[in-house]
Amino acid sequence: MVLTPGPNMMYLVSRSISQGRIAGLISLAGTGVGFVVYMTLANLGLAVVFVAVPWLFIGFKAAGAAYLGYLAWQALKPGGRGLFETHKLERDSWVKLFRMGLLTNLLNPKAAIMYLALIPQFIDPHRGHAAIQGFLLGGMQIAVSLTVNALIVLAAGAIAGFIKHRPTWAAWQRRITGTLLGAVAVLLAREVPAKARV
Repeated sequence: MVLTPGPNMMYLVSRSISQGRIAGLISLAGTGVGFVVYMTLANLGLAVVFVAVPWLFIGFKAAGAAYLGYLAWQALKPGGRGLFETHKLERDSWVKLFRMGLLTNLLNPKAAIMYLALIPQFIDPHRGHAAIQGFLLGGMQIAVSLTVNALIVLAAGAIAGFIKHRPTWAAWQRRITGTLLGAVAVLLAREVPAKARV
């Protein structure tokens, strides 16, 4: 799931290409804090709210599936833009970069679904305290996500330069990205009717 392009990756790549690697890494720190917020909320009882109010959880998943479908369409439509295609952006301060990374992740349906729907399926109450398991699994997900995204931030400029001079590669990258996003949206849409559980 970390390799599936979404709002976080798009934001990090755009900042890395337009403002440099340091800007991308500062933005990545913001997204990391966003993951910690979701992990903490999920392990301290937000899942219970979704069990008590099933339509809220179903609506959240439906919105996430629709958003991923929208991102897929943006990549696949005629004239769509790929993840590593460059465009001009204004330079932001370090504080704004961090804040935008945080907000991008907090508003990212993929991140929320990861902590509220996916990770809880791997928690086994017979193996010890559920919250501790949730924090351990969440911590591993954060470590994997930050490592992969840091590598993408560091390589974004080189990849963008490579793709800029190879329009065929850009088209294929856009098709692959759109297809992956569409597949995740369809899989998530199939899970929309399922109620939350703790």
